[in-house]
Amino acid sequence: MTKTAITALDNLRRVCDENIKDKNYSIEVIDIRKHPQLAEDEKIIATPTLIKLLPQPIRRIIGDLSEREQLLIGLDLIEL
Repeated sequence: MTKTAITALDNLRRVCDENIKDKNYSIEVIDIRKHPQLAEDEKIIATPTLIKLLPQPIRRIIGDLSEREQLLIGLDLIEL
């Protein structure tokens, strides 16, 4: 895993732990070097990419997820 991916995962876990009341969430990490077809299927053109599936709408967030407010908005944890 790259340094940026590790930072992104740490930032994601911290935001989820602090902002999801019931802590009912799951994170799946996929190494696209091992699963290149999945990256193609999901149209991933940059890494790391976070794909939030539920609740809908599906959202894609790219980068190290260090912009906390943008991450909270992208995860639908706060509104604009």
